[in-house]
Amino acid sequence: MNDWPQGWSENSRGDRYGRGSAGEPESARAMRQVRREPSGPVPGRPAPQYGANVPRQPSAPPYGGGHDPGYDSGYNTGQVYGAPQGGQGGGGYDDGGYAGGYRETPDWGRRVKRTAVTVVTALLVVTVGTYFWADSKLREEVDLSKVIERPEEGDGTNYLIVGSDSREGMSDEDKKRLHTGSADGKRTDSMMILHTGSNGPTLISLPRDSDVEIPSFKGSDSGKFYEGTGRRVKLNAAYAEDGPELLVRTVEYNTGLHIDHYVEIGFAGFANIVDAVGGVEMDIPKAFKDEKSGADFEAGKQTLNGEQALAFVRTRYAFAGSDLDRTKNQQKFLSALANQAATPGTVLNPFRLYPTLSAGLDTLIVSEDTGLFDLASMFWAMKGVTGGEGTSMNMPISGSSGGNLVWDKAKVKQLVEQLNNDERVTVKGN
Repeated sequence: MNDWPQGWSENSRGDRYGRGSAGEPESARAMRQVRREPSGPVPGRPAPQYGANVPRQPSAPPYGGGHDPGYDSGYNTGQVYGAPQGGQGGGGYDDGGYAGGYRETPDWGRRVKRTAVTVVTALLVVTVGTYFWADSKLREEVDLSKVIERPEEGDGTNYLIVGSDSREGMSDEDKKRLHTGSADGKRTDSMMILHTGSNGPTLISLPRDSDVEIPSFKGSDSGKFYEGTGRRVKLNAAYAEDGPELLVRTVEYNTGLHIDHYVEIGFAGFANIVDAVGGVEMDIPKAFKDEKSGADFEAGKQTLNGEQALAFVRTRYAFAGSDLDRTKNQQKFLSALANQAATPGTVLNPFRLYPTLSAGLDTLIVSEDTGLFDLASMFWAMKGVTGGEGTSMNMPISGSSGGNLVWDKAKVKQLVEQLNNDERVTVKGN
């Protein structure tokens, strides 16, 4: 006797509605398989195989019998066979990628890109913020509009770069350590003209002992007009007499070059910038020592810190050429400093850019129309001088008079013409 429920035949055991299956299409039989899997093996049919992530389905209730609380056909909820159910027994089910239970694989490539973009954006924001902060801190204290009878502007851009002996902001311990002395006021220890244009940068040192004429000028503070008398002095006397404005007026009058930007830095700022960039590597061809500046150097490659760098650029008594040899060392060092500071590793890294900028801002004085972008252009041009893209020289000298260095008028005239026309400089200096 068959064990099938009443009204069911052996041929119709797969149909829960009691219909026979003779001649039934394959699709219908397949559908019956989806609707119900028997709880045990069926004679003549292989046992169903279940993967590690596909749990065995609950047994269907006996046909014609009562409701089995563990059985869920999936028809009432619209779920596809094998999908997790929202009711009892469905929690924690993972069908390994079947519909209704798909779990997306993390897109690590996209995550890495998003992280990289976030980091770059953050660094860019901080870097730009640092630039705006530094630009707002620039001491724009030199008013070039007070300079009278100025020559016409030429092609390219001219910077007057001044290193002063200002002790502003220095403690007694700093003065002793840096061998600066304690003189009141401030004077110029170095003066250079940097020309930038389409034919490469040109860096020209103006020896402090250069013999120049003080022209007529207007007092920077009083506004009083002083008539020129043909008085000849050393170039650094112009700065000592009435500050940066008279120095610019004197340089323009004696050269015929129009100065576009004025940049000045004191002792402390110079030393701090060198320390902020981690020192500057120099190749010193010959050992020298100078008690006045505190210089004591061996020959060969070495990294100079701020204290050593200041001693290096101030030394003149240890050299036969005195001030002319000192200006050459100043050019050499400033170009090396620019080569190290004007790099992507410093400019684009706010953690290096910020301390570098803040180190020199306290003693950095510029003209009113000079911004941080102009200073960056100046540093890149000086870096170009080191890289062989430009020229460095002293102002051509023809002799001396009363201890003052006399410029070679013919060479100076040719040099100025080449600079004003933004031509490649062919004049040789001392």
